[in-house]
Order: sequence, then structure tokens, then C-alpha cells
Amino acid sequence: MMERTLILIKPDGVERGLIGEILSRFERVGLKIIGMKMVWIDKEFSKKHYAAHVEKQFYKGLEAFIVSGPVVAMVLEGIEAVDLVRKLVGATEPKSSAPGTIRGDYAHHSYGYADKKGIAIRNLIHASGSKEDAKAEVALWFTAKELHSYTTVHEKHTL
Repeated sequence: MMERTLILIKPDGVERGLIGEILSRFERVGLKIIGMKMVWIDKEFSKKHYAAHVEKQFYKGLEAFIVSGPVVAMVLEGIEAVDLVRKLVGATEPKSSAPGTIRGDYAHHSYGYADKKGIAIRNLIHASGSKEDAKAEVALWFTAKELHSYTTVHEKHTL
């Protein structure tokens, strides 16, 4: 039941000063941050992370956006973490994200790094889409030495 998942706060979240707000949402629901770093990825790493999308029409804009500024990468751990994080994050498309989700509250459309409709999606955050994706993404972004094991106060009282 304990799972790990990858979260990226994308350049728009970093630039808008939303790192703390986003982190606190995960911590408030009992997820544990076991790895975190700020990186500025290059095009080659973008292709590795978004390998499933490289041949798609929208990839060029996605790549231009993700390499445009620093990204905060983190690994969260918790009970059914992948599904819980996906619920907290909200739908990929900002206008489809429910109020109260991270994307529903903060993401928006803008012009610049455009999708196939000419509109750029600034959705703040990447979250692993499945348990399999999470395992592969955590291994891509973090070494075993960069991940930490500790017990939170919540775990001491509930486990």
C-alpha cells in the first residue's frame, strides 16, 4: 500500500512562487517528502522524461516550456500515493480541473509554448500517471542515495 510517486513543480509554478503552497498541500494529507531538488533540465533530459510524447505534435512546445526555467522535483511517499496525488493535482487541462485541486486553483492557459490549438497550457505540475510510471520516473530523476527514510509524527500516531 505504501507507494512512491514523482512530482515536478514546473517552471510556471517556480516563477509564480507557488512551491511552498504546493508542498503544503501534499504534507497536509500525510504524504512524506523523501527526496527533493531544484534542477534546470535540458532538452535531452526532457526527451527522456517525456519519451511517450516526443513524436506527438505538441511535444515541441512542451519541451520549450519545461526547459525554460528551473523545476522542483520531488518524490512523495504514502499510502496509495499515486492516486492520492492525482486527485490533489487535478486534470491536466486547467479548465477541466476542479476548484480545490492544485491545477484548478492555480493553473491557466496562456499564449507562448502552444499546443495544437495555439494555446499554451500552464498547468504548474507533473504527477506520475500510474504506479508503473511512478517507478520509472522516480528512477530517472533520483538515485537511491537521494531518497531518504524517516518516520513522520503522523506515522508514529497512526501506524
